Amino acid sequence: MPVLVASDLQKAFGPQIVLDAVALSIEEGERIGLVGVNGSGKSTLARILALADQPDSGSIAVRSEARVAYLPQEPTFDPDRSVRQIAAEGLGAWTEARDRHDAAVASLSSGRGDTAALVEQQARAAADVERLGGWERMYQVEAVLGHLGLRDPEALVATLSGGELRRLALARILVARPDLAILDEPTNHLDVETIEWLERYLIEEHRGALLLITHDRYVLDRVAQRTLELDRGRLFSYDGGYEDYLEAKAERQGLEARTESNRQNFLRTELEWLGRQPKARTTKQKARIQRAIEALGTSAPPAERRVALSLDGPRTGKTILELHDLRLRLGDKLLIDGVTLLLGKGERIGIVGRNGTGKTSLLRTILGQLQPESGSVVVGVNSKLAYFDQARTGLDDARSIHDNVGEGRKTIQVAGKPVEVTSYLGRFLFDASKQRQPVGSLSGGERARVALAILMRDGGNVVMLDEPTNDLDVATLSALEQMLVESDGTALVVTHDRWFLDRVATSLLVFEGDGKVVLYPGNYETWRRLKAEQTAREAEALASRSAFAQPSPSVRPPKPKSAKALTWSEARELEGIVDRIEQAEAQVSALEEQLADPTLYSRRAGEVAGLKTSLEHAKSLAGSLTARWEELEAKAQG
Repeated sequence: MPVLVASDLQKAFGPQIVLDAVALSIEEGERIGLVGVNGSGKSTLARILALADQPDSGSIAVRSEARVAYLPQEPTFDPDRSVRQIAAEGLGAWTEARDRHDAAVASLSSGRGDTAALVEQQARAAADVERLGGWERMYQVEAVLGHLGLRDPEALVATLSGGELRRLALARILVARPDLAILDEPTNHLDVETIEWLERYLIEEHRGALLLITHDRYVLDRVAQRTLELDRGRLFSYDGGYEDYLEAKAERQGLEARTESNRQNFLRTELEWLGRQPKARTTKQKARIQRAIEALGTSAPPAERRVALSLDGPRTGKTILELHDLRLRLGDKLLIDGVTLLLGKGERIGIVGRNGTGKTSLLRTILGQLQPESGSVVVGVNSKLAYFDQARTGLDDARSIHDNVGEGRKTIQVAGKPVEVTSYLGRFLFDASKQRQPVGSLSGGERARVALAILMRDGGNVVMLDEPTNDLDVATLSALEQMLVESDGTALVVTHDRWFLDRVATSLLVFEGDGKVVLYPGNYETWRRLKAEQTAREAEALASRSAFAQPSPSVRPPKPKSAKALTWSEARELEGIVDRIEQAEAQVSALEEQLADPTLYSRRAGEVAGLKTSLEHAKSLAGSLTARWEELEAKAQG
């Protein structure tokens, strides 16, 4: 049964048609990926389907009472509200019922209002809370916030970064469990562990339908059951995830190419025949001529446009880039505690780690923008650094694409040769009409392509890319990967894109926290295997030490951790959950003590009902936390 049906959607921005008679049906529980080049209209389609924007024509029908939730790329919230309050909005009716309950309890405690009416109101609200999921729903809110790296539920929205605002918006949607979630680039600004958690959540926990716009090809491949591609206003549908989409698209393009080849052969044959025939025509000859005319009027399928990336720079010398016992601190936080790294020609190092551990700070230190506490950075005499920064700060939003790249000139030097700016920008899929558009009006992916155009213009032989995969479409990512692999330059790439790392990286520099930075050989999958093996060895060693210290046969040593042991966020949750259990149990004891006080019933009878409900709430929370602790402990033991 469909949750949403869209028919004949049309949308244009000036001469550019982004949706051309688009039709789409999303079935209950279906997980769909949406791909397309930057600027093709994916976000526009998402907004229209979420009823946050209007098409020029066409219609959208949403199933009666179905809840649709939308994650925009730049969410906004009341700056004076807390993280917990915003996330809890996703609980909808549950939050309203709990608020009614709390208001009734507060009124009973203060002695305001009709006691009997308030007790009845409190009882009805408590019943609604239980019907809508029970008192532990707020614990679920905090668990989702924790998994998404929002550790302080009381923090005000005004204190959050742009990435944290996106994670908060995502948390609110996941908590809400809508019938249809439309997520526009949900993996941007998430570290690898959080992306893997989100991937599992969408597969195992999310029961509603899903429309997912993302550049993360592993997420697309593992989550999506169907992949849609938006290309020149038309929507194509393919069964399966990203890999199935690539195979099916190649087959479709091959069929189109064969059809066009057959058309060209037919035209050639018919034109030759026409050239040999006399002027007089029979009826059959006229019919043959008409078929040739119709074939001439048929348009060939448009050739797929690809970003053309190439980076030129001087030949590197013996020394390319070296870090010697580098130690970096920002304020009171130690980010890097003694790293030595010697980069060779052709090495491509992926830099990974949790957000805030110092990955970008390392690149800024290499550039000389930050000074290390100790140690040194040595840049080779012939090394030319090419830097792609995460915030795209080198772009002037008020100026056009043409002026940002051409800097007011019609011709620029690229690889030592003069090139017209208009022609050069065509390599990055910017048409002549598009090139006069202000950069500030572009999508995130289009801005990234402008930044890439500037980087390629200036050249370099040591490429430093900070989150290049954020916002870029998969076709441009593929072109960037190919350029890095085929060049003999050296690269340092900060990214959370596992597909990108698996294809490009020759080694990984992993920020493990508390200043510890470790170099691992190979790509992302190699690192995962090595880490799993290391975890197993450490667990076995711990088990051996435990068995040696307590040789009694009745004592079983702990099982070694498996490759599916706790994630970082789960380990942090386990560290703090005992304190939370103790707090909940302390609240239970305090409430039981109040209810055991004989004077309560004679002097404050109006508070009894509220205290009993609060006690039930506290017991339920303590029970939920204890169950979660047991679950995490069991997982930690393998």
